Amino acid sequence: MSVESTKDTAEFCLPEELRRLCTAGVPSWRVEVEIGGLSHQGLVRPNNEDHFLITRFGRSLCTVLTNLPHDPFDGGHEEKGVGLLVADGMGGMAAGEVASREAIEALAELVISTPDWMLKADEQSIDTAMRRMAGRFQQINEKLVHQGQNDPTLHGMGTTMTLAANLGLDLILCHIGDSRAYRWRNGNLQQLTRDMTVAQQMVEAGMITPAAAATDRLRHYLTHYLGAWGKGNADVQYQALEDGDQIMLCTDGLTEMVNDKAIADTLNATDPPQAVCQKLVDQALARGGHDNVTVALARYRILE
Repeated sequence: MSVESTKDTAEFCLPEELRRLCTAGVPSWRVEVEIGGLSHQGLVRPNNEDHFLITRFGRSLCTVLTNLPHDPFDGGHEEKGVGLLVADGMGGMAAGEVASREAIEALAELVISTPDWMLKADEQSIDTAMRRMAGRFQQINEKLVHQGQNDPTLHGMGTTMTLAANLGLDLILCHIGDSRAYRWRNGNLQQLTRDMTVAQQMVEAGMITPAAAATDRLRHYLTHYLGAWGKGNADVQYQALEDGDQIMLCTDGLTEMVNDKAIADTLNATDPPQAVCQKLVDQALARGGHDNVTVALARYRILE
């Protein structure tokens, strides 16, 4: 990846109205999430600057002893979710590898230190969670900037980062850079994130077509990423999941090598998510493996 030097003008804006479909009728404990994740150095790069993290989180209550005539928790109560995260570092030598690792570890520290986790799927809680996540990305950006300034070996380092976290069928995406999030639904693949690149800006300005952007040299020049002052503003969005949906996060080492149709066909298989990740990585390697390639995948099912 490269970094462009034009002045940053983008700002994070939370939508005035949080559009929500009716997912509250499905409690989070009824949503089963199968997960898979894989990262490979590729066939050209001397090291792997990609990192990924998949977590399960939640809270639970169950009665241990009581003399009440009825169990107030009816055998137990649970709220649960899954978080997927990928980061693609840049900066040359070991700096990119450090940037993506440090970004993920910094996010983990920020989450752990938060005293009141949002584990309730209503508009106010989701609004708060989205704002918090945008703020965390900004904090991580500042940390990476300071590290790069204080350590000459890390000067110029930066990273993309894409996060997907669900509680039941409610999903929040937070994204910066060009590592993508896709949703597979009923055989159709949809890119949920917007590439923060000069080429994408040119598409939006009507200067080039999306097809031309896919091969334009400026597709690798990021307009936003973690690790530079004024460029740490993330996009945050809400998505309502449906039974059978799949969410895939990946670095550009996959999308540069494997087209959307091939990705959709692979996700359409009934293989376990880990096996699907392996197939996607294998396809990227078979097509040249010119970059590090990382895939994280979640499949959501409503239990009867």
